[in-house]
Amino acid sequence: MNRPSVGEGSAETDGDRSPGLWRNRDFNLLWSGQCLSDLGGAMLELALPLLVLQQTGSPAQAGLVGTAGLVTTLVCRLPAGVLADRLDRRRLMIICDVLRLAGYALLGWAVAAGVASLPVIVAVVIAGAAATAVFSTAEHASVRNLVRPDQLTAAVARNEARAYAVSLTGPPLGGLLFGLGRALPFLGNALSHLLSLVAVACIRRPLQEVRREAAKTAAASAAQGLRFLLGHPFLRALLVIAAPLNMAFTGMIFAMTLALLDAGVPPALVGLAGTIFALGGFLGALVAPALQRRLRLPLLMRLLCWTTAVLMAVSTLLAGSVLAAIPLAAAVFLGPTANAALFAHQAAVTPDRLQGRVVSCVLLAAGSAAALAPALAGALLARFSPTPAMLVFPALVTVAAVTATRSKGIRGMSG
Repeated sequence: MNRPSVGEGSAETDGDRSPGLWRNRDFNLLWSGQCLSDLGGAMLELALPLLVLQQTGSPAQAGLVGTAGLVTTLVCRLPAGVLADRLDRRRLMIICDVLRLAGYALLGWAVAAGVASLPVIVAVVIAGAAATAVFSTAEHASVRNLVRPDQLTAAVARNEARAYAVSLTGPPLGGLLFGLGRALPFLGNALSHLLSLVAVACIRRPLQEVRREAAKTAAASAAQGLRFLLGHPFLRALLVIAAPLNMAFTGMIFAMTLALLDAGVPPALVGLAGTIFALGGFLGALVAPALQRRLRLPLLMRLLCWTTAVLMAVSTLLAGSVLAAIPLAAAVFLGPTANAALFAHQAAVTPDRLQGRVVSCVLLAAGSAAALAPALAGALLARFSPTPAMLVFPALVTVAAVTATRSKGIRGMSG
């Protein structure tokens, strides 16, 4: 498949002079800054519910805070794509980091001073979620301009590894800091955004091509991105694959956790199962570039989707046992390779001027599906025993597998 034309902001302008990924200064600045920023955000996954529970004594209100952040992220996805394609991406990311730095520094001060009321907490979480949605969309859109086309898959895989690594380390670190001082996780998160800001500011390469078209209204810009996405065979297939895969993985892990607790498995072992899932994804992200190099993309996608469907089905047969974590962890192991291949190809076939809008649409579809998964899993487990309830999720992966097998957009991917 032909690559889109590449302008002044692309890493391809350097040709063979571009450094290897591990020696690419600008990419490593962006990546390392986001390692710290993501770690700060992951610390809050445990610290925020603990804070709200201590402040209010209400698990429902603790859940409300988490839901507020999730809904804000979904609502902001499409506007974030428009902003990432219209504005200077470096400045946009710096502004987002300034907002997150100020918000969580304020929350840390409020916690230390004993004045962190629920409205203050919710306001900071909503502002932080909105800034994160914009930042992450701009970051996704920028990667193509920092690496060579042949490095895209490795770059996306490294971002996948980052996400799994912080999910392993962030919550325990947040809990530890909260125990040492309730304000520490929030001040630590603020510090992480300060370091991210410095890293982004030090990037030398432009993060977007020169814009040569007149700015449209926000609605017209969003519609333009959606038309391009729906009109491209591969991108249409990406939507149909990403949404059920995200819903299946989120739903299976959530349902597995509930089934283990309902079976009387000790919480420590349930937590260990969660660690195994995250470790499987982290290891999968490390081998994703090597696996992708050895298999043509259409074959890779079919193999991964069908294998994941089978592994999830096996896991459902072991529901209620810790052994169910093993095939599910194997399925999670394959996920980063699929994401790396799909999103690297998305970056390659999408013009830079549309990167933000196309990425935001895909992330919105995948995120919305994942957000619905816990509610679906809970409703199914309330009505059926674990095994038939959880079979819905490998069935969803089968939808992705059929799409990967039959879609002209996937079959036409270059190897």
